[in-house]
Amino acid sequence: MAMLFDPGALDSLSEDAISDILHDWAHFCSLTTSLLSLSQDGPHSQLGPTVASLCNRGLAFLLQDHFLLSLEEAFKRSAVKKFWQQFDSYFDASAIEKAKFHVQESWPEEILTKSLEQICSEKRSQENCLLLLIEALKSYEEERNTDHSQLISRYQLMVSSVLLTTLPWDFPDVLRIYFKKKLEELNSMMADGDNDELDINTDNFPNDACYSYMDTSMYECNGLVMQIGRVVSDLRSLGFTSMAEDAYSSAIFLLLKAKVNELAGDDYRVPVLWSLKKWIRAVPLQFLHDLLGYLGDSIEGEKDSPSVKSPLASQPSSVPGIGIPSEALVRWQLRLEYFAYETLQDLRIGKLFEIIVDYPDSSPAIEDLKRCLEYTGQHSKLVDSFISSLKYRLLTAGASTNDILHQYVSTIKALRTIDPAGVFLEAVGEPIRDYLRGRKDTIKCIVTMLTDGTGGNSGSSGNAGDSLLEELNRDAENQDGAEFEEDGGTDEKQAWLNAERWEPDPVEADPLKGSRNRRKIDILELMVGIIGSKDQLVNEYRVMLAEKLLNKSDYDIDSEIRTLELLKIHFGESSMQKCEIMLNDLIDSKRTNANIKATLGKSVATGPEQGEIDVSLDILDATILSSNFWPPIQEEELNIPSSVDQLLSDYGKRFHEIKAPRKLMWKKNLGTVKLELQFEDRSMQFTVSPVHAAIIMQFQEKPSWNSKSLAAEIGMPADALNRRIAFWISKGVLTESAGAGPDDPFFTIVDSMSDFNKNGLASEGCQLMEEESERSVASVEEQLIKEMTVFEKFILGLLTNYGTATLDKIHNTLKMFCTSEPTYDKSLHQLQSFLSDLISEEKLEMRDGSYSLKK
Repeated sequence: MAMLFDPGALDSLSEDAISDILHDWAHFCSLTTSLLSLSQDGPHSQLGPTVASLCNRGLAFLLQDHFLLSLEEAFKRSAVKKFWQQFDSYFDASAIEKAKFHVQESWPEEILTKSLEQICSEKRSQENCLLLLIEALKSYEEERNTDHSQLISRYQLMVSSVLLTTLPWDFPDVLRIYFKKKLEELNSMMADGDNDELDINTDNFPNDACYSYMDTSMYECNGLVMQIGRVVSDLRSLGFTSMAEDAYSSAIFLLLKAKVNELAGDDYRVPVLWSLKKWIRAVPLQFLHDLLGYLGDSIEGEKDSPSVKSPLASQPSSVPGIGIPSEALVRWQLRLEYFAYETLQDLRIGKLFEIIVDYPDSSPAIEDLKRCLEYTGQHSKLVDSFISSLKYRLLTAGASTNDILHQYVSTIKALRTIDPAGVFLEAVGEPIRDYLRGRKDTIKCIVTMLTDGTGGNSGSSGNAGDSLLEELNRDAENQDGAEFEEDGGTDEKQAWLNAERWEPDPVEADPLKGSRNRRKIDILELMVGIIGSKDQLVNEYRVMLAEKLLNKSDYDIDSEIRTLELLKIHFGESSMQKCEIMLNDLIDSKRTNANIKATLGKSVATGPEQGEIDVSLDILDATILSSNFWPPIQEEELNIPSSVDQLLSDYGKRFHEIKAPRKLMWKKNLGTVKLELQFEDRSMQFTVSPVHAAIIMQFQEKPSWNSKSLAAEIGMPADALNRRIAFWISKGVLTESAGAGPDDPFFTIVDSMSDFNKNGLASEGCQLMEEESERSVASVEEQLIKEMTVFEKFILGLLTNYGTATLDKIHNTLKMFCTSEPTYDKSLHQLQSFLSDLISEEKLEMRDGSYSLKK
C-alpha cells in the first residue's frame, strides 16, 4: 500500500534525497503536461518509474491530486469554454424572449449533437490519460488487485462540477426543445407509418414494395431513436443524467398532453381513453423501450417474476411490440397513463357544463370522465369546478326556470353515471335547488315536465330525455320489479353476493345522510325536495290538470289517465284522489252527454228579436264537474244569446230528469266555441272562448257598436270588453274608430274583402285559435292568498299582543291554535310568501328577522 506523505519526514532526509524528490516531481509534472497536450508519445513509458519513485517517498496521493487538478484545468481550458461558446448566440440575456423564440423555431439541432460529441471526445482522451496513471500506480503496488475506481469517480465528479458551475440557466430549455422536436418528428413518422399501413392493406401496391416501404419507415424510426440515445448517453457521461431525464420526460408529457387535446377536442360523442392508451403504447412507450434498451437500462422481465399491478391503471402482462415490459418500463407506463387520465379528466371537467347540455349524446365523454376519476380520485375538483360554472352560467336572472330544470335533470342523470351512490350529486345539486326555491314558476315548470316534458315551453331546448315522464315510467317498472322481489324473495346466494359488493361511502359523503337513503334518491324525489312537499306539487298538478280539461273540445283523456296512474304509483292513491275524480267527471260527462242527446234529439229555441232559429243539441257538448273536488273556478258575468241560453236550459232540465235531484249550474264563461263567420265574399273559422263568441254574435243584430253599449248588452265591464275585443280587431274581423268619448271607442264589422285588405291584414279562411286566453281556474298562488286571508286577523292580533315575532314563532302558533276548520296546514315557505304580501301592502314590517305591525 502507498505510504501517506508526512511533511515531518523531510527533516530526516538528506539533501541528495530531497534533490531526487524534486527532480522526480518536476519530471512527473512535465510528463503530465505532455500527456494532456498529446504532443508526444515517447515519454509515456517513463511515467511508470517516475510514479513508482514518488510513491516510494509516500507522495502517491499528492501526485493523484496534482494529476486531477491538471486534468481539470485542461478540461476547462480546452473543452468547457468551447462547449458553451456553441450556445452563446442563444443565451442572449438582453433578448430572452427573442432567443427563446429563435430556439424554438430555427435552432439548428445538430449544434447540440456536435458539441456533445466534441466535449465527450475530449473527456475520453483525458480518461485515457487517467488510465495511464492508474496503470503506473498498479505497477508500483505490491498487491496488484488494489481498486483505483475511486480515482475515476473523482474525475467524473470533477467533470460534472465544472460543467454545472458554468451552466447557462437556459441550457435545460435547450434540452427540452431538442427532445420535443425529436419526439414530434418520431410521432409524425409513426403516424405516417400507420397511414401507410392502411394503404398497404389495399391492392394499390405489390407485396414486395409494401414490405420494403415498411422496412424503410421502421429503419428511419430506429435511426432517430439511436440519435436521441447517443445524446442522452453523452449527457449522462457529462453528469447531466437528471437534467437529461427531466428534459425528455417533459417532452414526452408535452407530446402526450397535445395528443389528449387532439383526441378529446369538443366532440363528446366519441370515447377517447381507448385510443389514448393505444397511442401511449405505440409511440412514447415504444420509444422509451428502445431508448432504455440502447442505454442498457432495460432489463426484460422474467416469466416467473410476479407482474407489477398498478394502483392507478390496469397493467397488462404483455405489451404489443414490446413483450413483457421491464420494471423501469412498467413505471414509465404507469406515469404516462396516470398523466393521460389526469389531463383528460381536467379537460372534461372544464367542459362539463357543455357535456351535460348535450347529454345523453355526450354519454361517451361522461364514461371517460368516470374512469378517469376512478383512477385519480379527484372528485372534489369536479365538484368545485362544476359548482363555479353553474353559478356563473346557469343560476342567473337571464336563465329561464325551464332551462335550469332541464340542465338540473341532465346533471342528475350524468352524475348518477359517474357516482351511483349520489354523494357528489348532493354537493353539486344543492346550489341549484336553493336557487330554484326562489323562483315563483318552479312548481309550474316541474309539473309541466311531469305531464308533457317541455317544462312549459314548447320550444324548449331541453333534450327529449329530460322529460320526467321517463322517470315516472321507470319508477313504475321498478315498482313492479320490487313487488316481484318481495313476493318471490331473495335467495341466500344473492344476499351474499350483494354483501360482497357492498362498498363504504367516500370520505366526502355527508355523515348525516345514510348510504341506504342516498341510494334510494331518484330524480322525482329531488324535484319534490326543491318544492318542499309533495302536497304542493300535487296541488299545482291539480290546477294544471283542471285548466287542461276545461279547455278540451272533446273527451279524449287517455294521456291524462296514463300520467295520473304513474303519479299514483309515486305519490300514493290518496294524494291523487281529487285528480282521479276530475278525470272520472269527464268520463261520466261523455256518457251523460250521449244519453241526453239520444233522448232530446232536436230542440227549437226562439230569440226575442232574431226570430225563430233552429239549434240542434248536436252542437253542444257539456263537461259536468263535481265542484267539491275541482279547484276554485274563475267566474265572470256573461249574457249569451237567447237561443244558446234556451239550449242550455233544455239540456239542464233533461239532466235533472236523469240525475234527480242533482241540477246543473252553468259556468257560461268557460268552455270553447267553434264559429264560422260568413261575410259578403268570404267565410272564416275560429275556435274561441264563450266571451269572444258572445261579443262577435252581437254584431249579427247591427254592424256597429260603441264600447259602453256593447258592454252593457253582454253584461261585463267596459275595460274588460276592450281587452277581449282586441282579439277580433287583430284578426281583421272588426275595426276600431274614435267614439263620443275617449273611453268609448266605436267598433264596426268588416264586411268585404277590400275593406279587410285595407287594414293590412292577411285573409285566411282556415281555422284560427285564440293566442292567449284567460285562466279558467284560480292559480295555486291565488288559492293560497284566499286561504291565508282567513288567518290574517289572527296574525295581526298575535303581533299586537307580542309586538314582534319571528317566522318560526308565527308558524308554530298557528299550528297550535288553528286546529279547527279552517285548519292551518301551510308550509313555512307558504307562510313566508303570505307575510311578504302583507309587507308589500304595508300592513307589516320586518326588522332583524322579526315581523311587527307597520307603524
